[in-house]
Amino acid sequence: MAAMGPLGDSYALRCVSDLPPPFRPVFGFRYFNSLQSECFPVCFLSDVNMVVSAPTGSGKTVLFELCILRLLSRFLTTDWWFNLLKGTLKTIYIAPMKALVQEKMRDWKVKLGSLGINCLEMTGDSEFFNKKAIHDSDLILTTPEKFDSMSRHGVRDGGLGFFSDIALVLIDEVHLLNDPRGAALEAVVSRIKMLSRLGNMKSAPLANVRFIAVSATISNAEDIAEWLLAPPEGIKRFGEEMRPVKLTTKVLGYAPAKNDFLFERRLQSFIFDILMQHSRGKSALVFCSTRKGAQEAAQCLSQTAGSLGYSNPFMKSMQQYEHLREASLTCSDKQLQSCIVYGVGFHNGGLCLKDRSLVEGLFLKGDLQILCTTNTLAHGINLPAHTVVIKSTQFFNKEKGSYVEYERSMVLQMCGRAGRPPFDDTGTVVIMTRRETVHLYENLLSGCEMVESQLLPCAVEHLNAEIVQLTVSDITLAIEWLKCSYLYIRIKKNPEHYGIKRGIPRDLLEKQMRDICVEKIHELGEYGLIWTDGDGFSLKPLEPGRLMTKFYLKFDTMKLIVKASACCSLEDLLHIICHSAEISWIQLRRNEKKTLNDINSDKEGRLRFHVVSENGKKKKRIQTREDKIFVLANDCLTGDPLMHDLSLNQETNSICSNGCRIAKCMKEYFIYKRSYRSAINSMLLAKCLDQKLWENSLFLLKQLPGIGIVTAKALKTAGVDSFESLATADARKLESATGRNYPFGNQIKESLSSLPPKIDVQIEDAGNRQGKSTITVTLSRQSQAVRSSKQNYVDMIVGSEEDNMILFHEKIRSVVLFYNLGVMVSFMVFFFLLMGGFILFWLFLPSFNSSLKGSRVFQPIFCKTFGAMPPECQGDSEGRSDF
Repeated sequence: MAAMGPLGDSYALRCVSDLPPPFRPVFGFRYFNSLQSECFPVCFLSDVNMVVSAPTGSGKTVLFELCILRLLSRFLTTDWWFNLLKGTLKTIYIAPMKALVQEKMRDWKVKLGSLGINCLEMTGDSEFFNKKAIHDSDLILTTPEKFDSMSRHGVRDGGLGFFSDIALVLIDEVHLLNDPRGAALEAVVSRIKMLSRLGNMKSAPLANVRFIAVSATISNAEDIAEWLLAPPEGIKRFGEEMRPVKLTTKVLGYAPAKNDFLFERRLQSFIFDILMQHSRGKSALVFCSTRKGAQEAAQCLSQTAGSLGYSNPFMKSMQQYEHLREASLTCSDKQLQSCIVYGVGFHNGGLCLKDRSLVEGLFLKGDLQILCTTNTLAHGINLPAHTVVIKSTQFFNKEKGSYVEYERSMVLQMCGRAGRPPFDDTGTVVIMTRRETVHLYENLLSGCEMVESQLLPCAVEHLNAEIVQLTVSDITLAIEWLKCSYLYIRIKKNPEHYGIKRGIPRDLLEKQMRDICVEKIHELGEYGLIWTDGDGFSLKPLEPGRLMTKFYLKFDTMKLIVKASACCSLEDLLHIICHSAEISWIQLRRNEKKTLNDINSDKEGRLRFHVVSENGKKKKRIQTREDKIFVLANDCLTGDPLMHDLSLNQETNSICSNGCRIAKCMKEYFIYKRSYRSAINSMLLAKCLDQKLWENSLFLLKQLPGIGIVTAKALKTAGVDSFESLATADARKLESATGRNYPFGNQIKESLSSLPPKIDVQIEDAGNRQGKSTITVTLSRQSQAVRSSKQNYVDMIVGSEEDNMILFHEKIRSVVLFYNLGVMVSFMVFFFLLMGGFILFWLFLPSFNSSLKGSRVFQPIFCKTFGAMPPECQGDSEGRSDF
């Protein structure tokens, strides 16, 4: 790299022209601000690790960009030519939210695209990516959970060879460590630190990996700096003086209501008075937790303002009124149209693009003074305001089915919208929360928050992941892994917070670390997830441990699977899922019991399984959350659920998505144990939960695009209730039966092309050997496979019913034209064929004799492919189509 010149005056504003010529176009301004100028020498003229604590909106993103350019400067020649070697020096950007990752992705693709930088987004929303895409990328943008999941496999076997090319790690919103999700961030950073110390990494970029972490104002940035090995010159702390505008904050506490929903509704009545007191006729954003909440808040404010007539505080002039009236006539949403004329609008994902653009334009011009919106507006759209009101610090979590607190980073993002330089020299933030949480947000906004580690409660899962990928192979390395964590730093500073007595000597503290590791290793060994020599001096992963890591399961769930019977029925497996830790947050509410009791009584005989008492009779009263989960799952799997409550439907979605993942893990575990009944039932249950249908449901056609429950019922009435009958039906008769217009009939018949190819299975007796029959199984593809971006497989299992033993199992690529194998069996055999993401008919062969010769063309029951893991956890090397 060419010389960069002297550091110069640290208090002077640095100019973009101080950068090498190829890098200057990255920035659309001439001078860096005071924060960026002070950090410039460390960011761009050195390679030291950094921790920067500064208020939201102070320009920390530019620091990331300077560090990226510092890394890229290795490709500069002495005469300033930029010659990039793609994929050889990688930057990993980690942010807590997908929206933030996607915002940076859009921004950096434009800014760095001219340099030829290849950016790759890795989140649950991103499309499938392969190893080549990862290896060719220069900048990977991801969330902690996604990066944790995909980096749990294959580091040592070359599957993640790109790790050695990681030279820079950018951690946005590092105060996420304080949230429960912070454990994943802590785990991936500790993993990178561990791998960077491996002997075979000495000549790789990873050996000298650089960490840059930024956060909002926090009180213990030095602890994070110690964790990331940042020297004193790499620690930068900035206060409120670095905000573009002075920010006034107010946290208001309110008494709780009967339930969370009513509390949200009640806060609406206070917003108008808050705006009158704090907005002072200037623009205001009101953040609401839902689309409907934003719409209702806007309607409430506009009605109040409209009732005041000419005294409407949101209307400054007749010219403004005329602009809004004309704009409302072009608005397609009637509710928005009625609000706009009073100076109030709402903005959410439910509006069409034209209406959203209209609202954004009116707000930026100042014609629309109040905008009620969802928290997604805090990312990606530049709509600052003088005043920000956060209506409640909780939102309804769809996966958990309950109200939970916003992540701190989200609250800070919303607060960061307050103040509009250069239009305002002040900004105001008002947070509306419960009385018992007022102090949390006062500490957050004042920068007095102490960031603690959240690793200890889930240390056993993360330690197992390290053992699986062989970064930890003995007790010494386990302790070393723990010392790489932020937990180790905080235990030294605040041991009482982690259940350790304060003031213990350092040598005893080391013993505490060892005791923690020994305890976790003992738990893993007790349930057969790892092998240990007893003293913990040698640790080796076992298949159950690999499966827990692969499917991102909690330890308590894996314990249930390990303890399960080898002859589990579908009902037994469903009960395991109902007791799993992944959905333990679901609670039984008093007002739900009557509905759940009515469903479980099942007078119409809809449900396959019921919650029963010890005497085997249906329970009249649902009494536990596990009972509730069992009822919801069974109601859903009928294909025509009676449950229509929004909250319960969201809980049901989470039960099915998590349950599918758990069932897939059970399938692989029981194949490993060679228990055919449990393996077959696990396969079947996974598919049923994925499709939200039992395999014998009357509404199997719901799986095809464009067919909902109403259409499926109409088709069933017309005698079309299977793929075969749909294939032979007349398209016009289908339209007549469903009341749909042309070309609906053609479209749903064409959707049958998404089915897997037909497979002809021939089974022949090949004679006796050693007192056992030998059978030959031949698979032949009868039709052309549909091209798909996903790789599909056939899982073939041959098992003995008499012994409950899997005799043969193999995963076969579905693209093969011909496959043949011979298997020795005794007496009764269960044969199961499962293709890609499809359940196929299975064949039960009662016995084998000299005359046995059978052939069967397998047709699919289910026709939808799915991944192994939820969005945050997809992308492992074997999980693209695990069936």
